[in-house]
This record gives sequence, C-alpha cells and structure tokens, in this order.
Amino acid sequence: MTLSLNIPVLTTDRLIMRAPCEADFTAEADFYTSDASKFVGGPMPAHRTWRLLATILGHWVMRGYGFWALEDKATGTYQGRVGLWFPHGWSEREIGWTLMPNAIGKGFATEAAVAARTHAYRSLGWETAISQIDPKNEASKAVAHRLDAQFETMYDDPEYGPTEIWRHPAPEDCL
Repeated sequence: MTLSLNIPVLTTDRLIMRAPCEADFTAEADFYTSDASKFVGGPMPAHRTWRLLATILGHWVMRGYGFWALEDKATGTYQGRVGLWFPHGWSEREIGWTLMPNAIGKGFATEAAVAARTHAYRSLGWETAISQIDPKNEASKAVAHRLDAQFETMYDDPEYGPTEIWRHPAPEDCL
C-alpha cells in the first residue's frame, strides 16, 4: 500500500515551505535534545523527536493541513517549521512556528507564518486563527506582534500549562 500526501509547496522571498521529511530529523533531534526546545515540549530524546515528526506528517493526513518544513532558498538548509495546527484537544486552529537555533533572528518565522496564514484564509477558508505561546517565550511573542496578532487571554493547556492565546487579524484585515 502506498500513501501519498498532497502537501502544497509554498514559497516566500527566501524560503521554500515543503513537506517535512526524514532528512530534517538530524536538525530536529539536535534541537530537541537541547534547552532551545524548552518552549515547544523539549528537551526530549531523539526517538521521541522522530515520533514528533511522524505526528506532524500524520496531522496532514487527518486534517489536510499542518506544518511545513522551511528550507532556505539560498543554501538549501533546513531552518525549522511553520504551519497550521489543530490536534484533538487543542483550543482552536493555530498558526505555529519552531525555528532551529541557526535560523533565529532572520525573520524566517514571520515570513513563513504570513504565507501559512494566507494559505489558511484563502485556500482553507479559515476566518480566524490563534497562536499559543509560552508566557516566557519573548521571541515568539515578538513574532506574534510582527504578524499583528494581539494577546487575547491566558489558557490552561492540559499538557503545557498556562499559555498565552494570541489572536491573528481576520482575513479582511490582513489579506
């Protein structure tokens, strides 16, 4: 049996947003075994990171959308992932981002999140989206600000604890 996923490729000025693949695993495993992953469920051992990548691909199967791997057009280097997320039990449909340490501070998260949000609004018909952010994650809050998202409320996530909910502008306000 062959399973094929229809994951659209999106492009921005500097990035190719493509399907996650096993070649991304080494960078993800390095990231998730470090303290840099503390805001996104880490640190965790490599075998759990592999399962996380499988979950990310499975989300595409079950929901028809998910996280894209970010590839730098200039270098071909894996930069992290940005995408659309709504697993069972999540508060609402989300736009999320996780960058590898070498990609932080270059504007990649904002650039890719705009493309993901545009896809959600134009292609999937979403009328709203949130981003759940750890209250101590100042870098992620800065990305939310650049996306014109607004802090809305605190949410007690059953797995991650207190989480800030940032509301993205409606389609008519950002497309």
